[in-house]
Amino acid sequence: MASTSTSLTLPVLPLDDEVVLPGMVVPLDLNDADVRAAVEAAQAAARSTPGKPRVLLVPRIDGTYPGTGVLGTVEQVGRLADGDPGALIRGRGRVRIGAGTNGPGAALWVEGTRIDESVPEPLPGQVGELVKEYKALATAWLRKRGAWQVVDRVQAIDDVSQLADNSGYSPFLTTEQKIELLETADPVARLKLATQQLRDHLAEQDVAETIAKDVQEGVDKQQREFLLRRQLEAVRKELRELNSEQDGEESDDYRARVEAADLPENVREAALKEVDKLERSSDQSPEGSWIRTWLDTVLELPWNERTEDAYDIQGAKGVLDAEHAGLEDVKERITEYLAVRKRRSDRGLGVVGGRRGGAVLALVGPPGVGKTSLGESVAHAMGRKFVRVALGGVRDEAEIRGHRRTYVGALPGRIVRAIKEAGSMNPVVLLDEIDKVGSDFRGDPAAALLEVLDPAQNHTFRDHYLEVELDLSDVVFLATANVLEAIPEALLDRMELVRLDGYTEDEKIVIARDHLLPRQLERAGLNKDEVAIGDDALRRLAGEYTREAGVRNLERSIARLLRKVAAEHELGDRKLPFTIGEDDLRALIGRPHHVPESAQDPAERRTAVPGVATGLAVTGAGGDVLFVEASLADPETGAAGLTLTGQLGDVMKESAQIALSFLRSHGAELELPVADLKDRGVHIHFPAGAVPKDGPSAGVTMTTALASLLSGRLVRTDVAMTGEVSLTGRVLPIGGVKQKLLAAHRAGVTTVVIPKRNEPDLDDVPAEVLDKLDVHAVTDVRQVLELALAPATNGAAPEVPVAA
Repeated sequence: MASTSTSLTLPVLPLDDEVVLPGMVVPLDLNDADVRAAVEAAQAAARSTPGKPRVLLVPRIDGTYPGTGVLGTVEQVGRLADGDPGALIRGRGRVRIGAGTNGPGAALWVEGTRIDESVPEPLPGQVGELVKEYKALATAWLRKRGAWQVVDRVQAIDDVSQLADNSGYSPFLTTEQKIELLETADPVARLKLATQQLRDHLAEQDVAETIAKDVQEGVDKQQREFLLRRQLEAVRKELRELNSEQDGEESDDYRARVEAADLPENVREAALKEVDKLERSSDQSPEGSWIRTWLDTVLELPWNERTEDAYDIQGAKGVLDAEHAGLEDVKERITEYLAVRKRRSDRGLGVVGGRRGGAVLALVGPPGVGKTSLGESVAHAMGRKFVRVALGGVRDEAEIRGHRRTYVGALPGRIVRAIKEAGSMNPVVLLDEIDKVGSDFRGDPAAALLEVLDPAQNHTFRDHYLEVELDLSDVVFLATANVLEAIPEALLDRMELVRLDGYTEDEKIVIARDHLLPRQLERAGLNKDEVAIGDDALRRLAGEYTREAGVRNLERSIARLLRKVAAEHELGDRKLPFTIGEDDLRALIGRPHHVPESAQDPAERRTAVPGVATGLAVTGAGGDVLFVEASLADPETGAAGLTLTGQLGDVMKESAQIALSFLRSHGAELELPVADLKDRGVHIHFPAGAVPKDGPSAGVTMTTALASLLSGRLVRTDVAMTGEVSLTGRVLPIGGVKQKLLAAHRAGVTTVVIPKRNEPDLDDVPAEVLDKLDVHAVTDVRQVLELALAPATNGAAPEVPVAA
């Protein structure tokens, strides 16, 4: 609590309807007689005492004075901004006013007692919270007024009494409120009072701002609505006059448009019902805009528009052959489809049971084999419109079946939009990357495609937005995918599967010469008479620079060659015309990246040491060669057991266990030192360890690698193998024979071992590949070892010819 001390005798400086609190600095006009008398008296008294002249600032309200004043010091006497004489006075502290007394000059002198306003340190917790609250409120008020410089000053005040008296600057406080602050001697109580006053003012201000904002918004809304209504009336008047002059033009009359449109009966009934709703709805209803958008969509769909198929079977086959080399399976299937369509049309069987003769094909193969471009060629051959629908990354079911019309921004699904874009009911629709469709909380788009791609159901397809039946039975759907396993089984069951397993080297040369090179010549700004690429160079590009199933990287390599030649010609280093030969490739685009094992030095080949065998695998990019490495740990340093590395799946791990178990149980028969397998650790590694691998078809490869390691006999460089192995040594069938043999051919392998039960799959392998491969179909792993292991001769591994 505050206590009183220190007696003073001071001249009174009355302030009419003003209150000065300690800490405030105020300018006063000396033209006022009372002010001038008090200042002159203080100056006279100060001549005999040290320090600045002192006065007692007392508010005078209706001729009365409160019991408390403020000790003030005259800081400066001079001229005010308007040129009148004035004095600058600073409030120093509270003084309790006592009895009057005599003093020099014409001023009134009184005796007073200085009030002690100190607060004990440290501040109690409640006082500290009070200080924070006051500063926060003051900061909020000052920021609203834009007084950013004052904010820092308020934040710097730590004294409770000074902080409370700082509110004396607040212009919103009444004189009575300021006097209440002046007479509150306790600093904590005074700060509470100042905080409450500031809080009340901010609340009143918020209410006033809210009321003013609401009033202004209401006025603006009424004015805007009035203006828009007047404009709408004027527009309607002009439209009525325009329609009266042009009676034949009824584009805005939805009822007339629906009745004039060539719509199926069920669609017409649904559209007329929506027109009835539109006529009953008010102009301000949001439902009106939804109905108009729906009607526009329905009227824009080609309900009865169909293109006539080109039944020139020979011509269609010629178009496919001209635009795509290879891909015989797809060409045959399209030719069969057109032939059947022609016969059905000739016999009047165009529509059977409400369904037409559409087709749903799934083109599955590695990247770059021409799946996407094939769709456009099919449409060209059939004389139909072509639409591509990209499904990669689609996760929302509404993308396929459309949104409900109750949602803002609702749209029909991608299938309906494709039909609308094509402008006919029988286009070729390419569903690109169907294996990349995902699912999350928004639904499963792949499940929504079940009805679209089912020939038995899609003649009554319902889009959530249209809510009327749409006949998709005459559409030819072509779905493309890289990985067959990524397509849901139920969806795959509705499509006819066509595999594109990649191109042979001869096919790549034809594609590069007839399709890729002309396109890249045009892009490089060159003519065919200026630059040519020989078949030998194309063959080396396909075999050693771009080992792949498709031709995408081959096209990039051709583009690099042509860019290099064009740049050298512009720099004056190359003369045209120029024919790129096999020997020019290294100088233009660097060294080859995929040198076949058979072309390497024998000492540098992967199979130059025992324990390494060559396997065949199928990846998302087609077939590939896979090496298997095996090693035995030192019996003194390595623990017994089997170690597997290379990111192997469970099935492949089990194949390794089976291979090891077979060799342990049949080691004596195979003349292998299987005693080493008991005490020494066996390590099997599949290189490219960052790539996950799984499947049973590496069983014979792992068995051969282990047998090579134990016997010390090398695995023949020109031999690759595939097949699942059983505990009894049987070689069981596997999948992907065509892709694996194409990969072996690309890698320069000449001898391939496959399971006997996969022999029928050789019918799918191109003849030119089979002619260059020596394929052995085996039933037992012992046959594999006889074929693959070369006899050891003084530690060397000579090439031994093996009869088929």
